[in-house]
Amino acid sequence: MKTKLLVLMLLAAGAVFAQLSIGVRIGPPPRPRIVRVQPRSPGEGYLWVGGYWYPLSGHYKWHAGYWTRPAYTGAHWVEPRHDGERYYAGYWDGAKGRVEHDHATDHDRKNRDYKHDR
Repeated sequence: MKTKLLVLMLLAAGAVFAQLSIGVRIGPPPRPRIVRVQPRSPGEGYLWVGGYWYPLSGHYKWHAGYWTRPAYTGAHWVEPRHDGERYYAGYWDGAKGRVEHDHATDHDRKNRDYKHDR
């Protein structure tokens, strides 16, 4: 009887601390596209963000390189990367902290990430 009670308690404790995780892995992105000509800078204060692949709906989509102003003064672009298992998105980083690139702002070609700071 004591053994059955001990087993039931262990099973109950395991159920309380159990975790279910579901994820979709699509593997590493393709090799970056080769850009033969980089357009001229639109002006002072713009930085070039090289093209990169990013995951979208279970596949990778190419984001062409572009000129933009940083999210805030002093920010620098940290390129996206894949470590062989997981994808890490690119972002702006600096003294004011991290600012994610929002692909919804891609229509604003001159100021994609500019002034998106907190």
